[in-house]
Amino acid sequence: MSQYDTPLDLVRSRPVEGPVACARPDRLTAAASWFQTNFPGEVLYAVKANPSHWVIDALYAAGIRWFDVASLPEVELVASRCPGATMAFMHPVKSRHAIRTAYFDHGVKIFVLDCEAELEKILAETGHAPDLTLVVRLAVSNDGATLPLAGKFGAGEDEAPDLIRKTRAHAAELGVSFHVGSQCMAPSAYRSAMMEASRLIAKAGVTVDIVDVGGGFPAIYPGMIPPPMSEYVAAIRSAFEDMMVLSNADLWCEPGRALIAEAVSVLTRVELVKGDAVYMNDGSYGCLFDIVHAKWPFPMRVHRRHGAPSEETALYKLYGPTCDSIDSMPGPYSLPSDLMEGDVLEFGMLGAYGTAMATRFNGFGDVETVTVADFPWASMYDPADASEAVAAGGEDGGRVVPFARGLRRRRHRLMKNRMMKRR
Repeated sequence: MSQYDTPLDLVRSRPVEGPVACARPDRLTAAASWFQTNFPGEVLYAVKANPSHWVIDALYAAGIRWFDVASLPEVELVASRCPGATMAFMHPVKSRHAIRTAYFDHGVKIFVLDCEAELEKILAETGHAPDLTLVVRLAVSNDGATLPLAGKFGAGEDEAPDLIRKTRAHAAELGVSFHVGSQCMAPSAYRSAMMEASRLIAKAGVTVDIVDVGGGFPAIYPGMIPPPMSEYVAAIRSAFEDMMVLSNADLWCEPGRALIAEAVSVLTRVELVKGDAVYMNDGSYGCLFDIVHAKWPFPMRVHRRHGAPSEETALYKLYGPTCDSIDSMPGPYSLPSDLMEGDVLEFGMLGAYGTAMATRFNGFGDVETVTVADFPWASMYDPADASEAVAAGGEDGGRVVPFARGLRRRRHRLMKNRMMKRR
């Protein structure tokens, strides 16, 4: 990957012909280090959040050895890049071919299920293997989540106890799991879900070896400032001590967004400004899927190759590059009043479900990845650094729009010196 000090350096050095993902591997390392240091159990990266090769490699280098995989291609990806890694096939509905290939060709022994039919499928395709770790996914409340995921998966309270009992009979190790929903803003949601799981385990009347609290750990977005991550871990630790499980039971988590969100921003070029309509070379069928469909605010900056954008702002609506009218972001977005063709919009905090969501619709979808050394957004893992951020700045020629923070001065100087030596 090409390296730049900042996205602005890239913009000033060459055209941004297609969307460019600006990777910050050190932010991924910081998040991985935090979870491994503070979470009292196994940390499984949810590969679906961002399966980019550099992400898998950086996490492995940072010490992550467990991966939550949801498909056979994800199994093959991790197997090809992470020697000795443990993979858990955590999609509740898997094809027979995927189960069979994962078990016999890649050594996957951990499978999730939420119904008896899936249990029978797993047993049949693994030849009733005696070394399976089987995890029963439970349906729990998603009340604390910004993006609820309830309804599609999870055994309800009526069927869960019987399913737990039946699964226990075939599992070398038995676990229960759940998902409190994406971008969970309430640490208490984990305790509530764990207490519900404990009640169902007690009703089943069997021993459980593993409690998997799933994902849902949040990142910081404009207007969505979650409690400190330490409060989530404290709530989980306290609830685990109160659960009806074996004293030596294991605790797992499956962070995706929380590990990768801070590590990527996406650059997209303005192709046309027509009144208050801005047409860009990326959109809802590309890396900006969540901006359109989740309707969350994301931090933004504007970069200009020559000179600086106006300090005055105007309200715009944004459109992606495809011919589909739903490829739009009505906003309105407050951007420089002199926004023009060739300006580059940087959307921050898109490490999770950014490049992973890009499609090939209309022939678009190619995404270049480069590395940069800046970090202008707030962090869940460096509160001291975040508090030192310059509130209104960025570098000459870059304009910060709502919520985007300036560069962290000390870190930027160190990284800039380091990269100058490389050149």
